[in-house]
Amino acid sequence: MYSFFVYILASKKDGVLYTGVTNSLLRRVYEHKTELNPGFTQIYYVKKLVYYEEYKYVDEAIAREKCIKRWKRDWKIRLIKENNPEWKDLYYDIGGKELDDEMKRMK
Repeated sequence: MYSFFVYILASKKDGVLYTGVTNSLLRRVYEHKTELNPGFTQIYYVKKLVYYEEYKYVDEAIAREKCIKRWKRDWKIRLIKENNPEWKDLYYDIGGKELDDEMKRMK
């Protein structure tokens, strides 16, 4: 069974925000953190996973991503603060340290 994720990255608390969708949250956040793909998150140093939601169906995840992207900035910040008041980097809660360690061993 597949899972799909809508996620929000931040440059810092109350900083620049980026909303995305993926089928592999850990991999995608790793790509942002290591700047594997040039673009917005690399330019604005948006690397901190501060919010995510999981969906069973890709169409639901895409619809939610589009919805959040249309939101006012204040609404996005409220969503983050309600679920992650400290703006903790959730990457490490979903296995980020283990992936970082594994990637270092492969180099």
